[in-house]
Amino acid sequence: MLRWVALLLFLSTPARSCDLALLLAVDVSGSVDRDEYRIQMDGLALALRDGIVADALIEQRAQVALVQWTGASRQRQTVPWTQITTFADVLAFADRVAEDPRVWRNYSTAIGEALVVSRAALDQMAHCTRRVIDVSGDGVSNEGIEPATQREAMVQAGITVNALAIETDATDLTGYFYENLITGPGAFVATARGFEDYPEQIKRKLQRETTRQVTELRP
Repeated sequence: MLRWVALLLFLSTPARSCDLALLLAVDVSGSVDRDEYRIQMDGLALALRDGIVADALIEQRAQVALVQWTGASRQRQTVPWTQITTFADVLAFADRVAEDPRVWRNYSTAIGEALVVSRAALDQMAHCTRRVIDVSGDGVSNEGIEPATQREAMVQAGITVNALAIETDATDLTGYFYENLITGPGAFVATARGFEDYPEQIKRKLQRETTRQVTELRP
């Protein structure tokens, strides 16, 4: 009897229950209008429902959550950590993302502080094998701490930061994210050519993000 109890406890330990913690950090700064916010949330929900993404999340018993971020001191986790073990879990989480009401509308862009809040949220997921922050945004940081100052803390915590640059003007946001934001093994920047391109690019980004550990194991 004791042997069976020990086996059940071993199988249910957190270290075996989560291979990926994915924190989705969405830009809701003043440069994002009502329609663009809707494109982001609907596009993100659609990407989560993609078969490749859904299968990867289920296989890894992923924990997924969402943070809305804008100016200094205005960052909030609006969708709590949700473990994905079935397709029904994926659909429920995607629906919650699509229905997530916008918290702020008219503030600046504080990417560094978004990283601080996201890292704190990932502290709850220390038992997950791989921890990733997925940042999307349409502008450079213009308030609060600089995002580059958070790189060392991310490295020390074993967190990877990837980014999706939504290019809307002549600013080389993709280059800025490469130089100042992403960090960790295999970290990358995806590029959307305007908000209209966001749904397709966030789908591709999540496909790459959620299945990356499989490709890294190949010789």
